[in-house]
Amino acid sequence: MDRLDELALFLAILETGSLAAAGRRQGCSAPAVTRALAALEARVGARLVERTTRRLSPTEAGRGLADTARRVLGDYDEAMREGNEAGPRGLLRVTAPLVFGRRHVTPLVTSFLAAYPAVRVDLLLSDRQLDLIEDGLDVALRIGRLPDSGLVVLRVGQVRQVAVAAPAYLARRGMPVRPDDLADHDVIASAPATAAYWAAGPRTEPVTWRFQTAGREHAIPLHPRLAVNEVEAKLEAVRAGHGIGQALSYQVVDDLAAGRLVRLLPDHERPPLPVHLVVPSARHLAAKARAFLDHAAPRLRALDVLREPDGGAAGA
Repeated sequence: MDRLDELALFLAILETGSLAAAGRRQGCSAPAVTRALAALEARVGARLVERTTRRLSPTEAGRGLADTARRVLGDYDEAMREGNEAGPRGLLRVTAPLVFGRRHVTPLVTSFLAAYPAVRVDLLLSDRQLDLIEDGLDVALRIGRLPDSGLVVLRVGQVRQVAVAAPAYLARRGMPVRPDDLADHDVIASAPATAAYWAAGPRTEPVTWRFQTAGREHAIPLHPRLAVNEVEAKLEAVRAGHGIGQALSYQVVDDLAAGRLVRLLPDHERPPLPVHLVVPSARHLAAKARAFLDHAAPRLRALDVLREPDGGAAGA
């Protein structure tokens, strides 16, 4: 949460008289509001609100800060209105996971550039989750459940984590029926791409694959025959019949349709993972970022690969 968002949240606390109501207005949870208020009071060096029997009320320091906050936010909004009247323009910085970004976000970016000739785009494809504010990013596509961070999110679909293998491997080694059966199979796993992981030397501890059966989640420790730090390289080994791998459903949809891979243990898959477009703040959203959300969100929601069902997975 940036400093302007903190000021807006502080004003919402005073106007609603409640942390929970302020959070609802600003789109964040009550714990996030509490943390933001504590951080603001620490920076100011004074208590800003007092709790009465009915509501939160500003202290003398809080009233002074509220007057300043209204002027600052008013000036900022006016500057944004003047800037946005010219329409979307300038540099837009977007990040997305590597494989999904290559297949689905890059075409969105190129069609967006064609529609908005005054905008330039930096597209960063990485499986490392970057900090939007610290890394100066305007929009991120995120797969998975999000931490309570105060970021503004727009859900565009969902995917599943699936176990897959090549028909040749299954003909040779048999089909696992339960997650526990994986201990008797060759497993091809993902390894972190960080330098620290590889500098630590050989690893002896198992990797953990998680499944859910009849609503109960359970973890399976496995010792991979092969660990790879890049998704496409891992899937190449799986397609070649060297073992069983896990992937996100969009990564293998074409392989499953063509019969190059078989989906395993569908009745033991965990619930779908949400896919979101994320921006640092709705209040301070530049015209270029808003235009990109309007362009990207409906196109992403139309993708079949983001329409994994909630109840049960498709069979192999």
